[in-house]
Amino acid sequence: MDDGIGRRRRESEAGAADVVYVFSTVTWQAAAKRGGFASEDRLVRSLLATKRVGRLIICNHFRSRPRKLARDLLEREKIPFPSDERTMLVEPVRWRRRDPVSIVGVQRESAAYDRALAGAARRLGMRDPVVISGHPLVAGFADLAWARAVTWYAIDDWAAHPAYRPWWDAYRESYDRVRVRGRRVAAVSSVLLERLAPTGPSAVVPNGLDPDEWLGETTPPDWLPGLSRPVLVYAGSLDLRLDIEWLSHLAREMPAATIVLVGALVDEAHLAPLRVVPNVQIRPPLDRGPLTGLIRGADVGLLPHRRNALTEAMSPLKLFEYLAAGLPVAATDLPPIRRIDHPRVVLAAPGGDFTDACRRALELGRAPDSERLRFIEANSWQVRHDQLLDLALA
Repeated sequence: MDDGIGRRRRESEAGAADVVYVFSTVTWQAAAKRGGFASEDRLVRSLLATKRVGRLIICNHFRSRPRKLARDLLEREKIPFPSDERTMLVEPVRWRRRDPVSIVGVQRESAAYDRALAGAARRLGMRDPVVISGHPLVAGFADLAWARAVTWYAIDDWAAHPAYRPWWDAYRESYDRVRVRGRRVAAVSSVLLERLAPTGPSAVVPNGLDPDEWLGETTPPDWLPGLSRPVLVYAGSLDLRLDIEWLSHLAREMPAATIVLVGALVDEAHLAPLRVVPNVQIRPPLDRGPLTGLIRGADVGLLPHRRNALTEAMSPLKLFEYLAAGLPVAATDLPPIRRIDHPRVVLAAPGGDFTDACRRALELGRAPDSERLRFIEANSWQVRHDQLLDLALA
């Protein structure tokens, strides 16, 4: 990843805790390639840098042995993990490609994963380590009796995510086991925390911001100056969460505006109706520099999400970034968005008039720098990760 996540930690403070972090569905290499900007990636950066952590293990999810071998042979530009005498990357492998779906299969695989983690902790000389798991199945199924405490970092309601439907029953069983075991839970929204209903210590730890990304000069993409104004931007995964009807209506009602949707195209069929709309542009993902430049150079930030179990439990990272850029925002009225309660966020009820929300956001205009900087300071990743570590290391 960039030098932020690759930095060696400074000398740990007295009483620093040994920590094992378990990725959810990604690997170190995948996180590095995407720039280290997702929620888990940010936490790993902090764990690598903070004095509160002594020895540290970062653990990939299980990978297929043949698939890992093939990728290792084909990958010419691997990003090295910053290993040293106190830091280790663990890469468990198995023969099968996909996670098992059955409860029995998940239990068996979680036991094998548990043994791999315990062995790595012994090799690194860890003492009374704590485990923080981004993986929802490890959080509930793995015994982890060798750990002093286990905290689940719940970044989504996995049992409501359409991409993981085959594992929904296993996720629900894992949620139950987290409760039975009294494990700690750091959830990204209050709705998600209420849904998970943990019996152990818990906290709401929303997504956050890297102040360095939103201060100083920016370099927007070279195509931005040529767009018709106002520029209305959505930056994020292009998938089923987007309300295509709202966006189509917005494009018709504001023909002079340019609607820019930028991000990974997860569902081509869902976005297909927008391909023929002349003032809608669907753009591939941008590197962080041009992306922050695009957001800071736009006129309104868009969050036209459908209301469902997944979006109700999310932490709206895009909303934090829009407000860090000083943008007014038009957004679906969802509990995690409403909870931020910012004067430049205009809400539209599901089924309501999203175009009117966009027009009112335009009338509000950009935030003055003083307002923008206060928001950035109050919502930094450093603040968030201090909250999470307060919970996990106690």
